[in-house]
Amino acid sequence: MDGARILVLEDEFLIAMDVEQLCRDHGAAEVSVLRRVEEAEAGQFETRRFDVAIVDLMLGGSSSLPLASKLRDHGVPLVFASGYPGLDQELSAFPGVQILAKPYLSGDLVSAVAQAMRPTATVPSDRD
Repeated sequence: MDGARILVLEDEFLIAMDVEQLCRDHGAAEVSVLRRVEEAEAGQFETRRFDVAIVDLMLGGSSSLPLASKLRDHGVPLVFASGYPGLDQELSAFPGVQILAKPYLSGDLVSAVAQAMRPTATVPSDRD
């Protein structure tokens, strides 16, 4: 996470604080926490570039998947965190995005963020 700019969408105050501190402890340069869908819809994440977003799937009872779609469209890698089971159908639109079930271990979050930030390898084509 060295030097990373991280967006955390998390409505649980204590979890948000823990995630923010964990990211800072692992070298994040900037951690922005948004706790409500309305904050994010106000466009705060669109005016800045983030290296990765840690997204709670429900913010104050509202789905954050539309926000996750916007972030993905802006090229921001995602990690989902959720305490809600059974969202497989909704998450099928996000292939390859790691989902952490709450409560998760700190090491699992760090690994998921590192993996999400890792550039994808390109496979040479036969035309090269």
